[in-house]
Amino acid sequence: MSGLFIAEVKVILAAKIKKKKAKETQAMHPTERHMVLLLVLASLLVVADQQIITQIGQALKNIPVKNPDTAWHIHVVNGLSKDSLFVHCKSKDNDVGLHNLARGFEIQWSFDENVWGTTLFWCFLRKPGATASFDVFWVESRHNWLHHRCAILTCIWIAKDDGIYLRNNSDHIDELIHKWGK
Repeated sequence: MSGLFIAEVKVILAAKIKKKKAKETQAMHPTERHMVLLLVLASLLVVADQQIITQIGQALKNIPVKNPDTAWHIHVVNGLSKDSLFVHCKSKDNDVGLHNLARGFEIQWSFDENVWGTTLFWCFLRKPGATASFDVFWVESRHNWLHHRCAILTCIWIAKDDGIYLRNNSDHIDELIHKWGK
């Protein structure tokens, strides 16, 4: 037998096998076709459900606890003796904005802790020749260092000439927390 004949036989056999498989697929019982269709749809729904669950989880992170008695209030005050203060505060989900505060002025905002207890706000402050970057609010699970100082759910951060102070509302004093950096 020549090589050409063997090649022709292989092509003919491959075509017959392909036709047979196509007939078997077409000959599938309607119930089997419905089952295959249902499995495909179920797979799509599982993938879609995972995406929807992820999107719902992300959206829930941004929904504050709706209790007016638990709203936190943050103040950042320019207590410098003569300079203006640049302030940029934000969290993962909320940007409080860029502010240039004149001496004696402040920015403030309020929020509720998220349901996961992961709320965190931080600020970057700049005065002529110095900067500071620090957390202004975080959720405490074991210690109450911040909660003690921010009694009545109000944290007051004050930029002074020698550093950043946090008003200790419980003890009625300003405590130096951060020194200015270069």
